[in-house]
Amino acid sequence: MKLSDFDYYLPEELIAQIPVEPRDSSRLMVVHRDTGLIEHRIFRDIIEYLKPGDVLVLNNSKVIPARLFGHINEKQIEILLVQKVGEKTWKCLVRPAKKFKPGVLAHLSSGIVAKCLDRCEEGMRLIEFNVDDEELLKVGEAPIPPYVKTKIPLERYQTVYAKVVGSIAAPTAGFHFTETLLEKIRSMGVQTVEVTLHVGIGTFRPVKTENIEQHRMHSEKYSIPPRVVEIIRQAKSQGHRIIAVGTTVVRTLESFARTNLTEGETDLFIYPPFEFKIVDALITNFHLPRSTLLMLVCAFAGHQLIMNAYQEAVKQRYRFYSFGDAMFIL
Repeated sequence: MKLSDFDYYLPEELIAQIPVEPRDSSRLMVVHRDTGLIEHRIFRDIIEYLKPGDVLVLNNSKVIPARLFGHINEKQIEILLVQKVGEKTWKCLVRPAKKFKPGVLAHLSSGIVAKCLDRCEEGMRLIEFNVDDEELLKVGEAPIPPYVKTKIPLERYQTVYAKVVGSIAAPTAGFHFTETLLEKIRSMGVQTVEVTLHVGIGTFRPVKTENIEQHRMHSEKYSIPPRVVEIIRQAKSQGHRIIAVGTTVVRTLESFARTNLTEGETDLFIYPPFEFKIVDALITNFHLPRSTLLMLVCAFAGHQLIMNAYQEAVKQRYRFYSFGDAMFIL
């Protein structure tokens, strides 16, 4: 398929700028793969579509305050921590990058100094800081996406079940869950289990090749506890559904299905056609045009059905992207 096959029109005013409160009051589009039926609900209504024995799989990765601000000769610079490569050294995205050449120093708050050591792939910079991570992250902010123009506190750019530190972007499909809703779901006989996939630079990188098969994903670290593997295997053997909360969970589970490795790094790129071996249902947000996330969702539910659903979402004025509404694909 071509990159242009995953384009759609989105009015700018439908890009959500702030999260809804409470979390489970966002809208929910329910998409039935077998019939093509589309329903419009509220997220907390999701309990009506869950069954005893279902396994709800959550990504418990926690976002770090990876967004840093400083200045070079009184000119502001923004640094996004991407990948730790040494004790005080990170690969980073920098804006504006052209000002930050090897040997140049940037001054952050609290006396923190960032030194550019080298240029890296895809416009990144290798940066050495004069403090350890604990001190560095004290001055960081939530790494919210560039299309969000409002300032969001880090605690609201996390899921309520975030535990394992390591992501530079949130697994946003989980934003809609509250502790109360999760307890209600468990009381129905639905099991909730947790895996970890640390969201990396791939979230920010657009697909640049018209032939999507030429695109290469950045690898991301994942981990699945052995107990979770056993719960999933048992549920599948009994005919119960495995429900992934977010595309990161899909990539984690389907990577395991292909490698039998419970931890490691995955660069699995899911696009149509794709054979899903574990995931039976998917909870996700509405994704950017031409993105790998939209391609994954199209692979799961069918290209035409999803593009129709997105047109319907625009028509019905759903809120899009990280702080937007949700879709439940059955």
